[in-house]
Amino acid sequence: MEFIAILSISIFMAISPGPDFFMVTKNSISYGRNAGIYSAIGICVALWVHITYSIAGLTLIISKSIVLFSIIKYLGATYLIFIGLKSIFSKKTPVEKLTKLENIKTLDKISAFKSGFITNALNPKTTIFFLSIFTQVIHIDTALTLQLIYGSIISLVHLVWFYFVAIFFSHSLFLNRFQRHKKSIESILGAGLIAFGLKVALATKE
Repeated sequence: MEFIAILSISIFMAISPGPDFFMVTKNSISYGRNAGIYSAIGICVALWVHITYSIAGLTLIISKSIVLFSIIKYLGATYLIFIGLKSIFSKKTPVEKLTKLENIKTLDKISAFKSGFITNALNPKTTIFFLSIFTQVIHIDTALTLQLIYGSIISLVHLVWFYFVAIFFSHSLFLNRFQRHKKSIESILGAGLIAFGLKVALATKE
């Protein structure tokens, strides 16, 4: 029963629109497939940060500490708002130059990875999600090995989902159709990140 619950919750968590989805989508559209994929990898690695402190029993401490929760909350909100504003106010590439390789914006693998990692690691809602899993679904007597397996399932589900998100939004058929509106799409995604940043800033532990 634990396995089914973890798998179901992981799928729902991964596909639910949120900062992670907006970040991977934005990077895929703006910088290409590799940027989207490495952002997805960053998200999956960040999940292991949550998994590690959850296994160590620190989620309860974080959820009960106003100071720690606030630090995570405001750092995460600031980052999302910053990236959102950066996306909105980025320079628009003239349509006639979009097909020229030298004019295509790039994002190195480390930066792409970092954007996904920070977005997930500093999301207080993810902390609360893991708190609920490790207090309500996974029991205190669950073996460490099994907890690690559950953590691997959560991470793998996210990797598969965001990998396909990156593939889809960086596919030539998608980009060719929306290329002329690329800047508008980037602005909308940027606005979405800002909205999530504000939502994170107003998040509570309830």
